[in-house]
Amino acid sequence: MKFLLGALFTVFVAIVGVFAVVSSGVVNVGADQEHNPMMYSFLETARNRSIKNASKDIVVPDLEKVDMISSGGADYKDMCAGCHLSPGVAKTDFSESLYPKPPNFTKADIVKRYQTEDGAKQGFWVIKHGIMASGMPAWGASHDDDRMWAMVAFIRSLPELDEAQYTILTTRINDDMMDMSFDGDMNMSDDGMGMDMDMSDDGSGMQH
Repeated sequence: MKFLLGALFTVFVAIVGVFAVVSSGVVNVGADQEHNPMMYSFLETARNRSIKNASKDIVVPDLEKVDMISSGGADYKDMCAGCHLSPGVAKTDFSESLYPKPPNFTKADIVKRYQTEDGAKQGFWVIKHGIMASGMPAWGASHDDDRMWAMVAFIRSLPELDEAQYTILTTRINDDMMDMSFDGDMNMSDDGMGMDMDMSDDGSGMQH
C-alpha cells in the first residue's frame, strides 16, 4: 500500500513539475531550436505509433498504374516539392526553415518505407490528415482520396526520376494551355487557307 501511495505521489510531483516548467515560459518553442535527444525520441515515437495505429485499416489501391503515378505529379509539385524537394533541388527556403526537417522524397532510402503496403497506408494518412505542430497540412480538407493516393504513387517513384522526367510528369495541362494550342492550330489553318487562296488567284490570273 505504501509503495502504491509513493508511486502515485511521485507521478503527481512529476506532473506538477512539468506544469510549472511549461507555465513559466522558459521552454523555447522556436523552430530554430532543436529538441534534446530524449524529447525528440519521445515525440518521434509518439508520432510514428499514432500514424501506424490510425492507418492500419486503410485499403491500398493499385499504386503501380502508370496513370496513377503520372496524375499525382502536378499536385506534388504544387503542394509538396517546396518542403520535400525535387530532382536537382537540394534545398528550398521551406525545407531549410522547418523543424523537424521534412523528409527528402528524392532520396531512395527515405522513400523506401513508403513502397511497402504499411508505408503506403501511413503516407496516405499523413497526406490526408497532416501532423499537428509540424508544418504538414491536412490536404484531405481540400482534396479527394484519389488525388491523395496519386501523390503517394508519385512519391514512391520520385527517386527514380531525373530532372527532365520530373518536369514532364509534373506539368499541369490547364485550360489556358489548351486554348493556346487551339488558337495556334486555328492560326495555322487560317494561314494555310490564305496561301491556298492566293495561289488560286495567281493561277487564275496566269491562265487568263
